[in-house]
Amino acid sequence: MIQLKSETNIKIPLTYIILGTLAFSIAQIILFIHSTNLLIGNFRVPEIWMGAHVLVLGFAMLVVMGAMYQLVPVVFLTKIWRESFSYIQMTITIVGVILFSILIGINPSNAIIGGLLVVIGFTLFIIQMLVTIFQSKNITIMFGYIVTALCCLFITILLGLLLSYSFAIGGLSFHEPLFYSHIIVGLIGFFTFLIFGFSLKLVPMFSLSHDFTFSYAKWAYCLYSIGLLTLIYSVWIDRSILTIVGFCLLAAGFTFFTMNIYKIYKKRLKRKLDTSFFFTLIALVNGNILHIVALICSISMVSDRKIWSLLIFLYIYCWIIFSVIGYLYKIVPFLWWTYSYSMKIGKVKVPTLKEMINERVGKILFVSFFCSICLFVLSYLIGNQFILIISQVILTITTIVYTLSILHVLQK
Repeated sequence: MIQLKSETNIKIPLTYIILGTLAFSIAQIILFIHSTNLLIGNFRVPEIWMGAHVLVLGFAMLVVMGAMYQLVPVVFLTKIWRESFSYIQMTITIVGVILFSILIGINPSNAIIGGLLVVIGFTLFIIQMLVTIFQSKNITIMFGYIVTALCCLFITILLGLLLSYSFAIGGLSFHEPLFYSHIIVGLIGFFTFLIFGFSLKLVPMFSLSHDFTFSYAKWAYCLYSIGLLTLIYSVWIDRSILTIVGFCLLAAGFTFFTMNIYKIYKKRLKRKLDTSFFFTLIALVNGNILHIVALICSISMVSDRKIWSLLIFLYIYCWIIFSVIGYLYKIVPFLWWTYSYSMKIGKVKVPTLKEMINERVGKILFVSFFCSICLFVLSYLIGNQFILIISQVILTITTIVYTLSILHVLQK
């Protein structure tokens, strides 16, 4: 088994992960309370903004930060640049995310106060990661993906800060393209490039694959990067043909990456995959399908905001969140087992890695996540509030149980 041995103090990634998983449940409760807005496609209201930012910044972003503190030294064979600096950055980030998420929900005009702290915390994180990565001599395609993701993150937080300023003064003249660019660079740019980059390390590790290449991943990087730039440019000049070209390149890039993961999957030695890891592969397929659907919608000149809002919602949940919760269900037990028991092997009886997490509960949770999203889509398309409530009840309960199952690992 490949070791995830790291010199990073475990308190850093675990703090991020614990707070992130708690935010996961809080975000879903907020969205459940305001589910009526979701049904009618009214996503651009303060309450939904709050739920979305708790989900994306509070859960996905904090978990990603924790994972990066643990995985970057492993992927690039180097130590974290300034570990003591990490505690300062972590405190500013967490306070900023909490303050910003609350203010954007109750008083968007003052959200810039929390936004400034988020910008400072995220910028310090980016500096920490970039300096750490550039210390490495292990330059691979993963380097390109992760560095690009960090650049997208920096642009995203600057755009977010500018958006907060726009809200504070009553709206800038270019508020709409600014808003769309913020979403595109954050969701399509940062999260996708980052998931791609770490998947090239985690998929071979969790499937025990050998003798594979990253040839398709290189093509994927080029196509996806050009597609992202083209789509952003089209938003600012309002040219539909460039929007189509952008979505076409993004779909092609995502498809090439999926093909590379499939090549890695075919080279696996582990025939039976864990449920959580299989779920991350489903998330990859979801992401690929959503890119193709977005391309079809752009070619068909679909302008219905309700359809695009649904696609964004599905992109966040079925691609980003599903990837995060799938990988997290594998990483946390391994991280805690390594910290608690790796030095005790041969001295005392220690639990196996499989005993650290309940696989049966995991299967139920991942099926519940998938079914709840399917029910939500059905309720959204036919406008049925009863089905919506059922989907949100299932999703909220599943989210809370998932959070508790992750926290339970830390008691073993």
